[in-house]
Amino acid sequence: MNTLLLRHIAIDTYKENVAYLHRNCKLYRSEGFQALSKIEVTERQSGRSIIALLNIVDDDDITAPDELGLSEQAFAQLGAPERIPVSVAHAPVADSLRQVHRKIAGESLALADYRAIARDIAANRYSKIEIAAFLVACSELGLERDEVLYLTRAMIETGRRLDWGEPLVVDKHCIGGVPGNRTSMLIVPIVAAHGMLIPKTSSRAITSPAGTADTMEVLAEVELSPDKLHEIVRSQRACLGWGGTAALAPVDDILISVERPLLMDSPGQMVASILAKKVAAGATHLVIDIPIGPTAKVRDRHRALALRKLFEFVSDQLGLVLEVVFSDGRQPVGRGIGPSLEARDVLQVLENDPRAPVDLREKALQLAGRIIEFDPDVRGGGGYAIARDILDSGRALAKMEAIIDAQGRRTGPNHLGRLRHDVAAARGGAVTAIDNLQLAHIARLAGAPMDKGAGVDLHHKLGDTVQAGEPLYSIHAEFNADFQFARESAERDCGFTVS
Repeated sequence: MNTLLLRHIAIDTYKENVAYLHRNCKLYRSEGFQALSKIEVTERQSGRSIIALLNIVDDDDITAPDELGLSEQAFAQLGAPERIPVSVAHAPVADSLRQVHRKIAGESLALADYRAIARDIAANRYSKIEIAAFLVACSELGLERDEVLYLTRAMIETGRRLDWGEPLVVDKHCIGGVPGNRTSMLIVPIVAAHGMLIPKTSSRAITSPAGTADTMEVLAEVELSPDKLHEIVRSQRACLGWGGTAALAPVDDILISVERPLLMDSPGQMVASILAKKVAAGATHLVIDIPIGPTAKVRDRHRALALRKLFEFVSDQLGLVLEVVFSDGRQPVGRGIGPSLEARDVLQVLENDPRAPVDLREKALQLAGRIIEFDPDVRGGGGYAIARDILDSGRALAKMEAIIDAQGRRTGPNHLGRLRHDVAAARGGAVTAIDNLQLAHIARLAGAPMDKGAGVDLHHKLGDTVQAGEPLYSIHAEFNADFQFARESAERDCGFTVS
């Protein structure tokens, strides 16, 4: 029998099951196991099994020759105690990989194909290398609009689907590409204070210095169980949580874990990812924000119109009421780029602080107004005034405080990175262009979003007049290596055009 004793290895392999086998294990050579091959691990008593990627170790302190180690995720999925006997065998090849090869060859796939791929990814039958091959094929060869719909449906079916028992459940999503832009953290309390149900489950950053969940985590807990999520939404009419712990379209989270290091975000995959999460979260009405700008994800109106058509097609097939809004993506929204800096901007707007970024406030009010107009009792065009009154009166701040308390207020220190460097203008003149991609890159090099206090604090925006030597923005970092990387990148290209 190919039996070993189970061992828990405290290594976070992030969305991938990994097993550890000692090179001197009796099964290593007799069964022909190799590093990075996939194995099936079965708990002998219950018959439960998982698929894992195999790593070979030479250190008895990690795994002894008579043991099989499992990473954090794999151990939790198997659900067996340590030292219990497990059997190990070569894992069967996932049948759906044939469909991936067809996609790589340029073929269009059917709904059944995407369902099979999604099921196998959810069951951890794919390595991250195989997932990357699937994503690259979808990105480089493109997805037909029917394929985007099929992928969306397949991802929805792999997880929970929330039902709030109400005919009007609203949500908002921005496709990203513009740093700052934390409008969701303003829209949610405004809309909830109006009385509408807005269970906002957000993503963490993929290619940006912060996602909504990363920024909200500065103020409150965002990893909410499904039961906790329901409790908060029922009491507050809203939440601002991370979608990963709610088991909503979990295949999307696995795909994102591969997209992030590859810096990939193709249109078809993006539409499927966004709409799968929103439908799974129970939304019936959705506003999509598409920023347009030379360094945003969408560079021109022609591409924005094509993306809007794709969103509208898939949403219509899913029975989701959708409104797409085009916005100014020529520069960051607000002043902060990075979780703590963005949280500061949000609180300043909620508190009606005179220092609050005007552009962030105005964009949030415009989008909140569009959502409020989904309310059949609100006349068309009246949403903006309602949103503004809710914000100005302090009701939005009160609702945000209640949401933070319900989710679990963060009480630890919230400070900016201790290392600071001011990036100065090389010449005097007017700011005529700001490179979103470069500023986001600098903020990520500084440590955002992993280090909440890292990022970029803008002192000037488009149209401002600056003097030579005047600071354009400040870089904040916690660790010296990150700080140096960010400074060097800013020295090569500061991201600002002054002319």
